[in-house]
Order: sequence, then C-alpha cells, then structure tokens
Amino acid sequence: MNKPVESQNVARVPLWIGGRRQPAASTRDGPVTNPATGVVTRKVPFCNTADIDNAVKAAAAAAPDWRDTPPLRRARVMQKFLQLLQSNQKELARFVTEEHGKTLPDAMGSVQRGIEVVEFACGVPHLLKGEHSENVGSGVDCHTVRQPVGVCAGITPFNFPVMVPLWMFPVAIACGNTFVLKPSEKVPSASLRMAELFKEAGLPDGVLNVVHGDKEAVDAILNHPGIHAVSFVGSTPIAKYIYETCAKNGKRVQALGGAKNHAVVLPDADLEFAADALIGAAYGSAGERCMAISAVVAVGACADPLVKLLKKKAEAIVVGAGDKEGVDMGPLVTAQHRDKVSGYIDQGVKEGAKLVVDGRGLKVRGSEDGFFVGTTLFDNVSPEMKIYRDEIFGPVLVVLREKTLEDAIALVNRNPYANGTAIFTESGGAARRFENEIQVGMVGVNVPIPVPVAFYSFGGWKSSLFGDLHVHGMEGVKFYTRTKAITTRWPHQDTPAPGLNMPTLG
Repeated sequence: MNKPVESQNVARVPLWIGGRRQPAASTRDGPVTNPATGVVTRKVPFCNTADIDNAVKAAAAAAPDWRDTPPLRRARVMQKFLQLLQSNQKELARFVTEEHGKTLPDAMGSVQRGIEVVEFACGVPHLLKGEHSENVGSGVDCHTVRQPVGVCAGITPFNFPVMVPLWMFPVAIACGNTFVLKPSEKVPSASLRMAELFKEAGLPDGVLNVVHGDKEAVDAILNHPGIHAVSFVGSTPIAKYIYETCAKNGKRVQALGGAKNHAVVLPDADLEFAADALIGAAYGSAGERCMAISAVVAVGACADPLVKLLKKKAEAIVVGAGDKEGVDMGPLVTAQHRDKVSGYIDQGVKEGAKLVVDGRGLKVRGSEDGFFVGTTLFDNVSPEMKIYRDEIFGPVLVVLREKTLEDAIALVNRNPYANGTAIFTESGGAARRFENEIQVGMVGVNVPIPVPVAFYSFGGWKSSLFGDLHVHGMEGVKFYTRTKAITTRWPHQDTPAPGLNMPTLG
C-alpha cells in the first residue's frame, strides 16, 4: 500500500460559515491527496458538534429573511450564480481532477451537468406556483402554497465533488431554504469555491454553509434539532443508516444508495456501437460512478463477439494522470480503495470467473505513486459471485450470459440494487417490454448511462433509494418545500354562523 507523501506547508481547508471562511474548532483532521501522485495537498478538518452547531445557527439566523425574499429575487441571485459557475467551470473541474483523479474532460462534463441543475433552479418562481379552485363549496375557495422546509443539509460523495452538491443546494436555496453542505472529506475544495461564488452572486450570509468531516460530523447533522431535511448520496449501508436516523429524529430525508447497473445486449444490437457505449459507461471516471455500467448481460449468440470487442477496446484505454493530454482514465481516489478493487479482482479469479483483461499492478510512468488500477474485464460470471453481487466502484466490468430477454429481465429484477439499467437493441418491441417490466428507477434504451436531464428527477428503486422523493427536477422542489392547503370563505352579514356539525361543501 502506498503511504501518502505529505507536501511541506500543507494548508488546512477552512469551513464556510456565515458568509466567510472560518477555521474549525475541531483539532482532528485528515489528508486530501492527489490520487495521481500520492501527494497530500491539503488537510481537511473533521468537524465536531460545535462546528456543526455554528453552521446550523448561521443558517437558522439567515432563514427568516431568505424565506421572505420574493422568489423572483431569489431567482436573480441564482442567475448570477449560474453565470459565475459558467465562467469558473475550468477552475472547478481542476479541483475535481486534483482531488478525485478523473480526467479533465470528464470533470468538465460533470461540472456542466451540475450547472444544468442551476439553470433549472432559475425557473423557481414558476415551479413554486400552487393550485387554486374556486367555489369548492358555496362561497368557499381553496388554494395551495409551497413553503420552504427551513434549514436543510446535504451530505455528498467523493466521486462528483461539484455535480452532486449542485443537485441539492441550488434547488433548496431557490425554494427559500438555507443550507449546510458537508462534502466528502476526500474532495472538499470545490464546495468551498462554490460557496464563495454564490456569495459573489449576492447570496446573503448564512444561507449556504460548508462544513467538513467524517462520521462525527455526519451524526451531528443527523441529530441536530435545527436541521429539518437531509439529502444524501453514497453507499447503500450508509444511506439506510441516514434514512433510519433521520426518520427517528423526525426529519425529511432522501438518501440515495449504491448500484449494480446492468446493460442487456440483445443479438440484434449494433455490437460495435454497444461495445463503445459500454466501455465508456464502465471505465469512465475509473468506474467510480453510481451510474456506471458494471454488469453486462449478453443474450444469446451475441456473447462471444461482444466480449471480443470489449477486450479489444478495454486494452486500448490509456490510463494516467487526469490532467495529462491523451489520457482516457485516471486513478482511483485513494490507495485504500485501489487495494479494495484489486482484492475484488483476486476474488473473482478465485471464484472461477474468466479474467479476460487484468488491471492489477498497473504502474503509470511518471506517476508511479498514483492509485491506479487498469481496465479489468471478466467473462462467464455467475450471480453468486462477489464480483457480481457487490458494488465494486472501480474499473471492473463483468459479463453474464443469458439465453433470452425474459431471462435477462428476471436476472436484473432479482438484484437488490435498482439505480440504472440499459438495453441495446434495434427492436422497438423488445425495448418497450424491457422498459415496462424492468424494476429499476432509470432506464436507457441504447443509452448506457441514463442520467436524466436536470428538469427530470434522478433516483433509483429498492436498495438504491431510501425515501420517497428523488433529487432535482420537480421531485427536488417537492422535497425542499411543504404544501399548505388554505380554505377561504368571506361571509356576508346575512350568512349563518357555522354550527357544531362537520362542515360540508354542499
């Protein structure tokens, strides 16, 4: 295992509370490492309950004025924030590459997908409109309003340091809430920079706050009585823990968990197109995506030629530091995660899967201390194997073989994860059957990573989601607001006073 190399004079990442950078009260911290070099570039504080309480107090103090700010004015601040994100997109992408490891073009794309959620949030005056019904009873009208929840919190993963936070706090803030963001302690810098840009856009102090930390900080968020809603993206065990803890504390919660995303390839598919799509979906971002395709279900006679194509294309991928020209795939986020992924490859070999491409032990010239695993491909995988059952979260693609579309659908539906899936076919009938019968939250037809656009909602089913509502889109607006129904009568002087019986609308 590589021991991280610490640079001299490593700075400690500050918090963002009340509209300014602040040092953490906690004395505990951890390293932020460049995965391509193994060098520690920063130290990140692990916030304690006092740090979290300071952030919540700042958010609570800012909440009344921000709640009462007209939605149109909130939207104008969001529009300025959008412009600043667009003009600083490359800087944010560099933070992503430096701390996560993905290539710069991949980082730029992920930042763009986050920016699109801000574009959606700019339309909040329209999105917050309620409903109105006249004369639901004699002289009685009824209408609804959407009101903010209060202080909200987001706990985000290491793999998308810009995109996933932007799924949460812009929508929450546009709806009139204030926010406490805890990004992954592995990738803290981009969130801090976005908070600075939001202040520059005119966001009042305290509306957005950024804290850092490990389980102590997370538990302080989950148990703080001043936080009313929590959004989370991460692994299934932690998502379940966050859901249960928030529910016990009476908080609204959306907790997105892990995935084992399948792509079903039918014999009538364009195999060259399918193989190219699968390579990008499996190995992009070194497989560290909750929407990565990690299992291919080859149906019938397409299996052998498909595996041959996948092998050829996987071996052609250039692995290296994410900021270098010509690199297709970067390192994994930490040495520990690299070793975990390599251990899964060992396990797959022991379990009898056919190792077609082996990415273990890869050394990149000029980045010998980086956390690299090369592209890895298994064939003849069975559902009982750990490399199929577990979310590996690395550049490991497994191929299972089924005889029919019906068998493939049954295989996918038996899996406890249900985040995303895809089918490759030229048959409209087969695709329609697949999209109707598959028990998965996001489905692609000849689209390998079916991440919905910002004005639709993102989320899976079964063990991939704990909670009722997905993130961004209208489900995000619903999550960050509460509906109030108001029934109104303006009686004339000759209207009889209400009696003791249950009122009716006759």
